[in-house]
Amino acid sequence: MDLINKLKAPSRKIKWLIRTLWIISFLALVGFPLYIFSVSIDLGGLYGGMPSLKSLENPENDLSSELISSDGVSLGRYYRFNRSQVTYDDLSEELVNTLLASEDHRFYEHSGIDLKGLLRAVTGVLTFQYAGGGSTITMQLAENLFKTMSENEGALYRVPGIRQVVIKTKEWIIAARLEQNFTKKEIMAMYLNTVSFGSNAYGIKTATETFFGKPPSELNYQESAVLIGLLQGTTAFSPVYNYDRSIKKRNQVLGKIYRHDHINRTELDSLRESPIDLSEYGVANHNTGLATYFRSMIRFELISWARNHGYDLYEDGLKIYTTIDSRMQKYAEEAVTSHMTELQKVFNDHWNGKNPWRDLEGKEIPNFLQSRFKNTPHYKKLVAKYGKDNDSIKIVMNTPKNIKVFSWEGEIDTVLSPLDSIKYYKNFLQAGMMTMDPHTGHIKTWVGGIEHKYFKYDHVRQGKRQPGSTFKPFVYGTAIENGYPPCYEVADAMVTFQVPGDPPTWSPANANGKYGTGEKMTIRQGMARSVNTITAHLMQVIEPRNVVDFAHRVGIDSDLEAVPSLCLGVNDVSLFELVGAYSTFANMGIHTQPYYITRIEDKNGNVLQNFVPKTKQAISQQTAYKMLYMLRGGIEETGGTSRGLSMELKIDNEIGGKTGTTNNASDGWYVGVTKDLVSGVWVGGDERSIHFRNWGMGSGARTARPIWDIFMRNIYSDEELGFTKGKFQQPQGGIDVTLDCSEYTKTEADSLYVEEDLWDPANIQ
Repeated sequence: MDLINKLKAPSRKIKWLIRTLWIISFLALVGFPLYIFSVSIDLGGLYGGMPSLKSLENPENDLSSELISSDGVSLGRYYRFNRSQVTYDDLSEELVNTLLASEDHRFYEHSGIDLKGLLRAVTGVLTFQYAGGGSTITMQLAENLFKTMSENEGALYRVPGIRQVVIKTKEWIIAARLEQNFTKKEIMAMYLNTVSFGSNAYGIKTATETFFGKPPSELNYQESAVLIGLLQGTTAFSPVYNYDRSIKKRNQVLGKIYRHDHINRTELDSLRESPIDLSEYGVANHNTGLATYFRSMIRFELISWARNHGYDLYEDGLKIYTTIDSRMQKYAEEAVTSHMTELQKVFNDHWNGKNPWRDLEGKEIPNFLQSRFKNTPHYKKLVAKYGKDNDSIKIVMNTPKNIKVFSWEGEIDTVLSPLDSIKYYKNFLQAGMMTMDPHTGHIKTWVGGIEHKYFKYDHVRQGKRQPGSTFKPFVYGTAIENGYPPCYEVADAMVTFQVPGDPPTWSPANANGKYGTGEKMTIRQGMARSVNTITAHLMQVIEPRNVVDFAHRVGIDSDLEAVPSLCLGVNDVSLFELVGAYSTFANMGIHTQPYYITRIEDKNGNVLQNFVPKTKQAISQQTAYKMLYMLRGGIEETGGTSRGLSMELKIDNEIGGKTGTTNNASDGWYVGVTKDLVSGVWVGGDERSIHFRNWGMGSGARTARPIWDIFMRNIYSDEELGFTKGKFQQPQGGIDVTLDCSEYTKTEADSLYVEEDLWDPANIQ
């Protein structure tokens, strides 16, 4: 009996073991699907929410909106994360092979979950030694898109070990759904679009541009290995910050490429010995690249447009097509840099260490730096921290610290106090430049300052200054419109206006301080030489209110006072307005509002809005062409302020140009007009009190005109741009007056125009 019982005992144990295994198997077969289902519906809030089927079919991730030039070049992006999408067809074969060899070589064999890698990962979790290894490309995409590691956390996330199991489970579920909704190629492209590569580069397109200055379609194995290596640690394996470690990681990835037979041994050895070429490396930010001021200025307009149309400029991947030509923009920026570098040296030598901020009597303005410091955000923070007039503020103001500052030779590491820093920057001359196609209204270039990183203020549209003599064409244009021909003669003599106040009269002097020589000259000569008395004479007979009306019609939007001194440009205007107004002359009298956006598309290329400029017939064709003839006088007349332009620009070319210089040489201007382009340049101090000590050195002919000259020479030299020299288009039917002043007589003028009764004959000299 005992023997029988002994024989039965093992049999009972075997049955118990078999029964247990069946129970476990049953629970696994039934329980595991139930567990998966409970995770998918977030049963009881234990696991955290899951994305909807709709969001899986249309996954969203932050996409930068891109600003694109008229010639198809990216000018920059607006982003929270600098990311731009690509498709599989945009990827080089080398990049695809590198990604698969390094991250998921069984990618085409599984349906989102790699069982071999999964077993390795599960074993690690159960032994509390989790080290990864189970995530496929699809599972990593699930994490990148839906942030299962950080968002939608359930109650079980707080339990060590179980948290990892839940995370992995959610990734399995999302990965399976992604595999059901997308092809393998789409998943691979989506993955590369969502990963970070460091250096402010999110997504493969931005990464290849940042590190190698090329699109993903042109990557080779060596470059691909560097970038895929960064997926293991964007800082640890950065070729910029940890070059040696990046080389080691790159070579490890190259080894995987070799083991999967994409390269042979000779190629592997050669690639491992090659250095990482970072000559094209450049981190994208809002202070680098082309047209930084333009990008900054229109940002608020784009934010408003996006909000009003249900989009987010920083996340929705909009494509904004602009009128800016990247090649012309480059020439404009180069022209400003080239001239301002030299002009700054002249300015520094001119003041020879003395402070340039001066009052109307030429005396240094007391407490200038202290008052400017009080306008800074830094000062406001100090007041909030210490209280107004606290001695700690003065201590901080004068305490030197290590800073990096701008210079025309490049950034400099130095030691300056906050007060000395203001002094340093206030000594710099600033500049602005804008170019426009007068026939289409397209703004082709926009240079708002000398360096956007250090000087944020835009001098094209944001800044307004007195235009000086560049306003005079509106006075002459009013006279032309009212019957005065370009060849009409006026004496260079004192003109006196009755004005309110004490003294009760005002007599403008010429630039040399004199009130006239008595010489008779045509009004074309008067404008060409920028003779103030000739302009004042016309202002007196045509009246200021008519000049205000004319200026507003042709494109000046700023408020203008109908006062005699307006003839010398005393009311502030922007460069944006001035170029737009001069363009009316070059466009047969049609004012086209300057504009810079042609269309906006969504991330899929659907056009959301097309933009067209506003146009109106502001003046007649006759008046417009006569004003072009008047502006040409600056080049063609003896003593014209544009005669100093390069000869290569003037040969076989009709050019109109006008300089402008304000009191104390605070502002130097130049507007140049050709048959195809109108460009304006402004140069001056950060404030009106900062300027050269004498008018001649700060004149527009010296400070602003050279920039236009450099720019236009480059434009004509670049045959791809298609701009050629030539003549202005004449009105249909010809010109209704004689423009050859050698054939013109005073008697003819009187007989033609006195009948209009537009002026008091007693004032004609």
